[in-house]
Amino acid sequence: MSRIGKLPIPLPSGVTVDVNANNVVTVKGAKGELKQAVDPAIKIEIENGTVVLSRATEQKRHRAMHGLYRSLLNNMITGVSTGFKSEQEMVGVGYRAEAKGQMLELTLGYSHNILFEIPKEVSVETKAEKGKAPSITLTSFDKQLLGQVAAKIRSMRKPEPYKGKGIKFAGEELRRKAGKSAGKK
Repeated sequence: MSRIGKLPIPLPSGVTVDVNANNVVTVKGAKGELKQAVDPAIKIEIENGTVVLSRATEQKRHRAMHGLYRSLLNNMITGVSTGFKSEQEMVGVGYRAEAKGQMLELTLGYSHNILFEIPKEVSVETKAEKGKAPSITLTSFDKQLLGQVAAKIRSMRKPEPYKGKGIKFAGEELRRKAGKSAGKK
């Protein structure tokens, strides 16, 4: 049995889970609604306030999907009840971010500003305090979409290994390299 897949998922109050005939799971909560198609080999049962997943056979493919779909459903339930948050820091002289509705304007040292459109399911907030690196905070009920948007923003100016300039996740430890002068002797 998959150690992750066999764990029951508790349903918080205000969250409803529906499974239709095509094995499409719909999770509704206070923050929104998410849908996920589940492989027919995985059986989903809702019993006394928990969601339990089971698999048809012990094939390697079925064992892998058992844990995968349990994690996806758990993230959906957590998302519609409490939501997810991603914080990013901008390290570099003159790097700025400004949120204008669902548009994010980034100044990243290029000859032009970058305009990035944020999906409607994700809300963006920017903060620039004197003496601290500017930060971007993304919140959403959809963990997959939130991670995708955060990765896309980070890819616009990845942190470089010598000075650490770029967009990084809050708390991320970067691998730093020594410069040229450190190698000579």
